[in-house]
Amino acid sequence: MASTGVAGLDNVLNGGLTRGHLFLVEGEPGAGKTTIALQFVLAGSRAGEKTLYITLSESEREIREGAASHGWTIGDDVVIFELVPPESLASEENQQSLLYTSDLELGETAKDIIAAMDRVRPARVVIDSLSEIRLLAQSSLRYRRQILALKHHFARFGATVLMLDDLTSDGHDRTMHSLTHGVIKLEQLAPEFGAERRRLRVLKYRGKQYRGGYHDFAIGRGGVRVYPRLVAGEHYAEFRRSRLQSGIPELDDILGGGVDQGSGTLVLGPAGTGKTLFGLHFAKAALARGEAAAIFIFDEERALLTRRMGEMGIDLSELREGGRLHVQQVDAAEMSPGEFSHLVRRAVETLGATCVVIDSLNGYQAAMPDERLLILHMHELLQFLNRRGASTFLTVAQHGLVGDMRTPIDITYLADTVVLLRYFEAGGEVRRALSVVKKRLGSHENTIREYRIGSSGLRIGRTVKGFHGVLRGVPSFDGDRSGLLKDDAT
Repeated sequence: MASTGVAGLDNVLNGGLTRGHLFLVEGEPGAGKTTIALQFVLAGSRAGEKTLYITLSESEREIREGAASHGWTIGDDVVIFELVPPESLASEENQQSLLYTSDLELGETAKDIIAAMDRVRPARVVIDSLSEIRLLAQSSLRYRRQILALKHHFARFGATVLMLDDLTSDGHDRTMHSLTHGVIKLEQLAPEFGAERRRLRVLKYRGKQYRGGYHDFAIGRGGVRVYPRLVAGEHYAEFRRSRLQSGIPELDDILGGGVDQGSGTLVLGPAGTGKTLFGLHFAKAALARGEAAAIFIFDEERALLTRRMGEMGIDLSELREGGRLHVQQVDAAEMSPGEFSHLVRRAVETLGATCVVIDSLNGYQAAMPDERLLILHMHELLQFLNRRGASTFLTVAQHGLVGDMRTPIDITYLADTVVLLRYFEAGGEVRRALSVVKKRLGSHENTIREYRIGSSGLRIGRTVKGFHGVLRGVPSFDGDRSGLLKDDAT
């Protein structure tokens, strides 16, 4: 197998490109075809192979400048052959000939490509791009015959060939799909707001099992990076299930002793109820046990979160210094869902995080407005985390503060545990209450407890009687106020 040199793409192709065959990479201009081709030839160069880059649409100087923009240097073992029409074909005499200039140019182009192959005898070849050959051929029949002739010549040397097509000539011509061993299609999407999104799909790969579906990818300094679609079933790991505690005895009591390792907990509630703090207490407890934790925040600036948590007795800066806490701020407008899944997966597999906090799904939904696809993404992500033995805490901000509060996306059926947070009024004060409404593994309290957020974080009281309407979103309290929490000062 010939490695593509593109991070993640060999995983999609189940090892890379089969040697000695012809492959097609197609996509509109700007999709990343040339960058992938450069990574392909440079991977061959690192492996000690002779490579040939035939360019019909860009000059050698442009190719080298493009490589330099990624920090790459093209060595002498990579031959760049710049194919330009002979000056004689553009002369006035040829313009008046009974033969079309394109007939002459097509023959000369094919002859020059074959001559370059005979001279270099490369193991890897790139032709950039097929649109020029298609334009010169002027018909599908001549184009097909010309590509077949080149294909047979490439086969003589056992070369692995990557042909690029920018789809500018005829978007409906699928001639190359039947002639090539494999086809990779690149797409560039432009959302109404935020950076462009790129994805690829393997349309065809003869005799080889590959990872189907769409895979997000990004282009940055250093080239193309592909984020293979996450398939949870491929990542099962053996681990010993245990009950994980938060470090707050009252919270652990209402959760029936804590949450189970390898399970997902959903914290629902309106803005300001302290959803993030619940997850952070479990992350802090994991670190205290000597484990690693990862926190992904969509809705808040990391510096502001660090300051806010510090005021509540959780020093995120100090926890990060040990190297076992990873805090990642995610910009939903700039990051694709596939890239986010890759970050979470890396935190678990590389850092060894056993506690993952995602705050919040509202921000994640902004990265993927299609609710149906978001649920599928979250299903695979949660299944992956569960199979790797990581405990996941997800927060969802419900619309509104009181009254008929709606959840922007319903994934309660995916979570193993659901914690419900609410505001309520008692004695002229706005207070907070929590309850556990679902837990798949083990028992939990069916009671409602008041809690407060203070300088030491969460403070949870005893079971309080006299609540009505908690699940409707408008809790009212008409019980004995002596059971409620007192101020920190008292």
